Amino acid sequence: MKTIWIATSNPHKVEEFQTMLGSQVQVKSMKDLDQEVHIVENGKTFEENALIKARALYQVIHQPVLSDDSGLEVDALNKQPGVHSARWMGKDTSYTIKNQAIIDALKGKKDRSARFICVIAFIDEQGKEYTYRGTIEGQINDEIVGKNGFGYDPIFYYPPFHTTTANVSEELKNSVSHRGNALKAFMADWKDRL
Repeated sequence: MKTIWIATSNPHKVEEFQTMLGSQVQVKSMKDLDQEVHIVENGKTFEENALIKARALYQVIHQPVLSDDSGLEVDALNKQPGVHSARWMGKDTSYTIKNQAIIDALKGKKDRSARFICVIAFIDEQGKEYTYRGTIEGQINDEIVGKNGFGYDPIFYYPPFHTTTANVSEELKNSVSHRGNALKAFMADWKDRL
């Protein structure tokens, strides 16, 4: 079985990647290491941050590494929280508070358009780097809805679902999600080699 390392400690991301990559690939994360990997996400784009994470882990293990950087862009908020999505309003601020803050900031605004963006970086055995971008377009819901997903999913209204991405099954969300779309682009290049 092929092992792919994911440059994350987020169990939700590990689970999503494992589900999307399938049972022929074993996903390992930084939680499976017996040493700490220090990552400073100071990139100005999703691509830069994804590569920063992948390079940091690759330097430690010298095996194939996947990483992603993703976030929510809200047009009426000048594309915020953007690359700062995880750290927006403070790293330890709960998503319930962050989600409510976005809803409150859009009160009375007509433009509620938003998108999730995900960039996957992959470094192969030889250290060659690749990036893949995926997006999903939607709107900011006027209330928090749904218990599935994580992060900003409970306020991200996806018109074809007629609800938020937190209010559908993980499988359905993954079929259209920004991470799913980036992963599809990655798999198109790498499926035969995995």
